Amino acid sequence: MLDKPKILRTPAQLTAFIRLTIPHDDIGEMMGPGIAELMATVAAQDITPAGPWFTHHLRMDPDGWDFEICVPVPTAVEPSGRVQPGELAGATVARTTYRGPYEGLGPAWEEFLNWVEAEGHKPAPDLIECYVKGPESSADPAEWRTELTKPLVR
Repeated sequence: MLDKPKILRTPAQLTAFIRLTIPHDDIGEMMGPGIAELMATVAAQDITPAGPWFTHHLRMDPDGWDFEICVPVPTAVEPSGRVQPGELAGATVARTTYRGPYEGLGPAWEEFLNWVEAEGHKPAPDLIECYVKGPESSADPAEWRTELTKPLVR
């Protein structure tokens, strides 16, 4: 289920991230360890995340995904292993919240992107999934919340 989409302007946000370029089938085995590594590195630098973790998908094609596992931070992290400092640029975006299990994200994105186009907006090539509430906060997938953000070309 999707909340009503909206258009808004987001501010720039410092991030800590790990970039991955992987085949689609590897997402299940790569995501968990990547999140754990990212959060451990941020914590080891005595930095408290400024919000929930998210993925910033830069390229999605039949061969695989090029994306960053990110967490917003109030101050820049020091590079450590695969963890790098970054900044998500401010942008005009379309945003909605999907309510439900992760298996429903594909159809949710399709519905959301159809709305973006039907409203006459021109989408940028990237997208962002912010995992607001997931398995770490509830065993019931009906309670999970994933914020879907599609940057727009102005």
